[in-house]
Amino acid sequence: MQKPATPANEAQRLQALRSYDILDTPPERDFDDLVAIAAAVCDVPIALVSLIDEQRQWFKARLGLAAAQTPRELAFCAHAILTPDRPLIVPDARDDARFADNPLVLEDPNIRFYAGAPLVTPGGEALGTLCVIDTRPRELPERQQQALTALSRQASRAMELRRVSRALARQLQESDWYERRLLDYQGELEASHAALQASNADLTALTRTDALTGLPNRRAFALAMEQAVARSQPAAPLQVAVLDIDHFKTINDVHGHAEGDRVLQTVADTLRLYSAGPNSVARYGGEEFLMLFEAPLHQALVQCEFVREAIANLPLGLPLTVSIGLAGYRAGEDSAATFARADAALYAAKRGGRNRVVLAEPE
Repeated sequence: MQKPATPANEAQRLQALRSYDILDTPPERDFDDLVAIAAAVCDVPIALVSLIDEQRQWFKARLGLAAAQTPRELAFCAHAILTPDRPLIVPDARDDARFADNPLVLEDPNIRFYAGAPLVTPGGEALGTLCVIDTRPRELPERQQQALTALSRQASRAMELRRVSRALARQLQESDWYERRLLDYQGELEASHAALQASNADLTALTRTDALTGLPNRRAFALAMEQAVARSQPAAPLQVAVLDIDHFKTINDVHGHAEGDRVLQTVADTLRLYSAGPNSVARYGGEEFLMLFEAPLHQALVQCEFVREAIANLPLGLPLTVSIGLAGYRAGEDSAATFARADAALYAAKRGGRNRVVLAEPE
């Protein structure tokens, strides 16, 4: 394990950190919201706002981690602050000489993947990071890296607003002039909070969108189905279809992952043409997609056949088919049960020779 180097501006950095008067303070919603969004955007179980003190790493906000602090010499974030202008990405800690024998890797919380975007003051000092952690190795797509960096800027801004607001509050007791300054600043703070909420709303939308295809993801689809169930009537039943690209692993193995991504994007574009609304089609994961039909079963079956034929006739320069399982929602049924029946029908379609639509078996 390599101990992190000490930044060249360590004295100024520690002085700046202490000026924020934030170490060992209780949790605050602004920071808790940011780690929740970061974990959702990057699809990881652990997210933290960490601050690097002289001897320790302390967490102002944490999600998925019980510890409130760790020794600085073990902290991934102590390495991240050495490059304030860019995030530190560690795809697999066991393959990185800096961290391979780190106790945080070998033992709880079993860190394998780490990405940390530095929290930088207006003076350029890196005080810590907004970081995300996973217990399995992985990559972080460019879009998620950009989102993580944007969130780190929001965290830095929230710290700065907190510092100035508290300083002005203390000065308010000394002079009416300070009182007028605080009132002016509170207006700026409210505007900044409004901007932060708007930014958080945009980032929340990312948590419901598949980065590769631009389709809603399974979380957005589940919400859309809940809403459809709430407004459903016997005359307008719901049907759920699960689609799987046949032999997709072969496409990746023979033609490469770039071609596989092109196939996924083309299939997504085709499904949009046959969807009834923006959230009625989604990428479930891998090469699987979902479709929601607010229509009788026979109409949904016809639509599925149209989709299957349209994909089979795509001018991609390689053979491409899909297998589809279709199930109707039953009143009072949990949506997961509907998905499970459609998924069982999908596997029946695969066993039956692929490139076909199979209805879930009735009870």
